[in-house]
Amino acid sequence: MSPSGKPVPPRDSSLTSEINKPDFRELDLGSPVSPLRSQPRGLTTTTTTSSSSSSSSGSVTRQHAPVNGRSGSVRGSSQSGSSSGNLRTSQARSDSVTSNSQQPLVSSSTQSSATSPATAANVLPTGNICPSGKIQLTGMTQSRSRSDVLGSGTGTYGHGSIMRGGGGSGVSPAKPVAPVTVGGSIRSSPAAMLGSDAEEVKRVGNEMYRKGLFGEALKLYDRAIALSPANAAYRSNRAAALTGLGRVGEAVKECEEALRLDPNYGRAHQRLASLLIRLGQVDNARKHLCVLGKPSDPMELQKLEAVEKHISKCADARKLGDWKAALMGVDAAIVAGADFSPQTRFSGIACEAYTYFVKAQIEMALGRFENAVMAAEKASKLDPRSNEVAMLHNTVTLVARSRVRGNDLYKSERYTEASSAYAEGLRLDPCNAILYCNRAACWFKLGMWERSIEDCNHALRFQPRYTKPLLRRAASNSKVERWAAAVSDYEALRKELPHDKEVAESLFHAQVALKKSRGEEVLNMEFGGEVEEVYSREQFKAAMNLPGVSVIHFSTASDHQCKQLSPFVDSLCTRYPSIHFLKVDIDKCPSIGNAENVRVVPTVKIYKNGTRVKEIVCPSKEVLEYSVRHYSS
Repeated sequence: MSPSGKPVPPRDSSLTSEINKPDFRELDLGSPVSPLRSQPRGLTTTTTTSSSSSSSSGSVTRQHAPVNGRSGSVRGSSQSGSSSGNLRTSQARSDSVTSNSQQPLVSSSTQSSATSPATAANVLPTGNICPSGKIQLTGMTQSRSRSDVLGSGTGTYGHGSIMRGGGGSGVSPAKPVAPVTVGGSIRSSPAAMLGSDAEEVKRVGNEMYRKGLFGEALKLYDRAIALSPANAAYRSNRAAALTGLGRVGEAVKECEEALRLDPNYGRAHQRLASLLIRLGQVDNARKHLCVLGKPSDPMELQKLEAVEKHISKCADARKLGDWKAALMGVDAAIVAGADFSPQTRFSGIACEAYTYFVKAQIEMALGRFENAVMAAEKASKLDPRSNEVAMLHNTVTLVARSRVRGNDLYKSERYTEASSAYAEGLRLDPCNAILYCNRAACWFKLGMWERSIEDCNHALRFQPRYTKPLLRRAASNSKVERWAAAVSDYEALRKELPHDKEVAESLFHAQVALKKSRGEEVLNMEFGGEVEEVYSREQFKAAMNLPGVSVIHFSTASDHQCKQLSPFVDSLCTRYPSIHFLKVDIDKCPSIGNAENVRVVPTVKIYKNGTRVKEIVCPSKEVLEYSVRHYSS
C-alpha cells in the first residue's frame, strides 16, 4: 500500500514508465569520467550499500520517494538496453572496493560499451562514479553525509570502483581486481589491475613465475617492491624472475639488495651463490653457500668445486702458454656449471672474449699477424672493459706494424734498419719466434753469423719444429765451419722435409766437409740423389770399392715385397745423399746374385770402404733406415 492508502499496482519489469526515466538535461559536476544525468524533480535519492558481490562493477541503488501514488526502486545497472531507453534490472552488488570478487567482467556484443555513455543517454553510466563533493540537485535531498571519491584502482573508465567517504576516512586499500575481458580479449595485465596489497601482488607474481611467464612475474614483483620497498623476499623473487629471463647480472644485484635489507636471509644467500657459480666467481659463491658454516646445498657445493677445479687448470695452462689446454679448461668449466657464457669470466676476461683472446696470441705466435689483429679486435669488442684484452689488442697491433715495417726494409736491402724494426716488435713480444727468425736473416745478410745463430736459437726455443730458423742456423754453422752442428741441423731438416732436394744437397756437402775436417779420405764423392741400377759384375765391384758407405738392394721385378720396398729405398737415397744406393735385379743379372749368394729377395747389403758391414734379409722399413743412419755417421 502507498502512504495514501491506495493499492500499489505491480511493478513493470521493463521500467518504461515516463516517471522513472532520467532527465535528459545535463548537469556538469566536474566528473573526470562523464556528466551525470539529473533525476526528475521531487525525487529523493538514497544510496545504500549491499553486502553481496557480483561480477559487475560497482553499482548504486537508488530508492525513490512516492510519485503520483506509486513507490518503487531503481537499481543502476552495468548493462543498458537498446536506444529505446529500456532499463534492465541487474543483481545488486556491493559498491565497496573491499570486495574479494576476482571474476572478470564480460560485455557481450549486445551490451552497450562502458566507455561510450553518449550512446545511451537515458541510462546511468557504468564504472567509476566519482563526483567530488556532495550532489545537490534542485528538489533532491541527499540522505548521506559522505561524498563519493575516485578509487585508487588503476583501471580505466568502466573498470574502476567507488570509494565511500571523504579523504582520510580510514577506508581500507583497494584489493586486486581481475582484468576486464571485452569481446574475448584481456584489456589489461594482472600488474595493472591489482590493488595495493603487496602480499597479494606477490602471490599472483608467484603464479606467473610457476607458469613460466617471467616477464609478467617481474612486473608484479616490481609492483610489490613499490608497495613494500623494505621486503627482502620481494627482491629475491625479482632475482628469480630476472634469472628466468637470462638477465643474470641484474639478478645478482637484486640478491645483493635483498641481503642488504636482511643479511640473514638464507634463500637470498643460496640464490646468490648459485648465480655466482654460473658467473665463475667461485670464491664469492663459497662465502654465500657456506654462510652458516656449512653448505646449505651439497649439490651446489659439488658444482662449485668442479667449476673451481677447471678454472684453476685453465689459469695454469695460460701461465704455461698451453692454449689448447686453456680452451679445454674453459669448456669444461662451462659444462660443470659456469654456463652463462656471455657473462662468464675467467681471470677477468669474458668467456666469449677469452676465446678470441687466446686465438690472437696463437695467430701472432704462428706469424699470422693480420689474423691476430682481427682476433684481438673481436675480443676487445666482446669485452671492452677488460684491461688485459685492451693491452693485448694494443700489443698485437704494434707488433704487427713492426713486422710489416721490418719486412719492407728487408726487401729494400736496408738490413740494419730492418733488424731495428724487428727488435722493436720483440721488445713488445719477447717470445715471438717469427721476429727472432726474421732478425736472424738480417744478421746473416750482414755477415754477423754468431748473432744469426743466437737469434735462431731463441726462435727454436719457442718453436722447436720451426724449420726456417733451423735452416738458417745450419747455413750459419756452415759459414763458421761448424760442420758437425751443420750436419746435425740438416739431418733434422731432412726428417721434416724429406723431399727437399736443396736440403739434401746441403746435407751432402756438409757431410763431405765434415769428413775432410776429420782427415778422412774423400774420393769421387758426388751428390747424386738417385738409386743407381747395376747391370754387370764389373759395375758391381766398382760400386763396392767406392769410399764411404754403399747400400745395395737385391730384388726382382715380380716380387711383391720388393715392389713395396723399392720406393722407400728411393726416399732414403734422397734423405741421405752422402751414401751410394745401388739396385741389382737378380733376374737380369743372375751372376751377381750367385756371386753374393742371394737366395731370398728382398735382401740389402751395406758396404763401407769396400767391406761388407751389414746384410739384412727381408728388412722392415724401420730396421733399414736405422742401419743406414747408423753407418752413415
